[in-house]
Parts: sequence; structure tokens; C-alpha cells
Amino acid sequence: MYTQEQLEEFRRIINSSRRAVFFGGAGVSTESGIPDFRSQDGLYNIRYAYPPEYILSATFFRSHTEEFFSFYREKMVFPKAKPNAAHIRLAGWEREGRLAAVVTQNIDSLHQKAGSVNVFELHGSVWRNRCTKCGKCYPAEAVLESPGVPRCACGGIIKPDVVLYEEPLDPATLDGAVRCISEADTLIVGGTSLNVYPAAGLVDFFRGENLVVINKGETGKKLTGALVIDSPIARFLSEV
Repeated sequence: MYTQEQLEEFRRIINSSRRAVFFGGAGVSTESGIPDFRSQDGLYNIRYAYPPEYILSATFFRSHTEEFFSFYREKMVFPKAKPNAAHIRLAGWEREGRLAAVVTQNIDSLHQKAGSVNVFELHGSVWRNRCTKCGKCYPAEAVLESPGVPRCACGGIIKPDVVLYEEPLDPATLDGAVRCISEADTLIVGGTSLNVYPAAGLVDFFRGENLVVINKGETGKKLTGALVIDSPIARFLSEV
């Protein structure tokens, strides 16, 4: 748990920031009821017919398309999830002019639902879907409510706009995230183990004064000079 001194230090940092950037992962959404991947109860520690990492790959999408969508509908989309205290606090700081951007590895778009505007979704969003043949855009309901493999009117497969294993990150999204992090005066890293690359490597572009890590447990990447707060992020930010 964190100390009162850490809480006060974080308050001082955020109150003095004018171009803070938040970089977050799955731990931001667990307090909204969305499971993470690598924790003890995470998705990758549950037994399936295939390893989840393989199910969420471009190869599996192409070769086992119906099985992909069965897993995707059950384990990757949470339509009833709502923003928690972390999402709401970050959106408030953006409105106040303290936070310049949110860079997220999550695909649930809860930051936007909370009111954040400048959001870089590194791994895409389940709420955007596109025909692989003609490019027509579809809402999430087109995937969630269709039986088997969702199809466009042209006959193409409707694919969620999420980055699967073996697929590259969107260049424009990546460039925007790098620019914001490199220009930030404060970088808040929250709810992420910093084990997923290339996303975790983005923190290396930070050149500002204040670096804060808020995460339950240790991170895989050690950040020198950071204020490290061991706590679920929504719980901590609700106290700030």
C-alpha cells in the first residue's frame, strides 16, 4: 500500500503539471469488472482448447475464424462495463488543462466514455469494426449479435478494430503517442506490468521532470527515479 507522504507527493506533482500524459494498461479497467491477462486470475491463466495468446493472433483469426469469434464475444467485449474512478479522474484533469493525453493499451474505450478526448488506443477498440473486404465500418453490435462469423453485405468478414498478435500497431496512433510522451512534463504509468512490447517501450521517450508508476505489484520494466505507488489505480486516484 502507499503512504500519506506518497499521496501528498503525487498531489504536488499533478497540481504543478500542465502537460501530463497517462500511459495505462489492463489494470486500469479491472476495477470496472474487466479481467486482465497476466495476473493469477487473468485470461492467460485459464485453460482453453488453445492458448489465449494463439486465439488472439492473426494466424488463428484466419485459420479458425469461427472459434476466434466465439472466444472474442465471450472474453473480450464487456458492454455493461462503466468507467471507474481512474477513468473519471483522468478525464477531469484533461478538462482542467493538467493532462494532455491518455495513451492506453486497453480496447474497451472506457476513457472516452468517462470524457477523455485526446486518447491514443494503441491496440484499437472493440467498439470499432470493419469489413476486411470493402472496408465498411460497423458498430460492436454487428459482431456481438451475429451468429458464427459476422459478415458484411458484400460477403467480407467484419473484423474488430483490435491489434492481434502478429499485427503491427497503427503508425499514426503510435506516432501521436510518442510525440505526446516526449513532450510531457509528467508521465503517469498506471495499471500496467510493462511487459507488453512495443507498447512498454514508449515510456523510454519520456524526457520530463516527474515520473510516477501506480500499479498493483511490481512492473517488469524498472523505471529509474520514479515515484512508485503499489496500489490498484482507481483506489489510489479516488484519494487524490
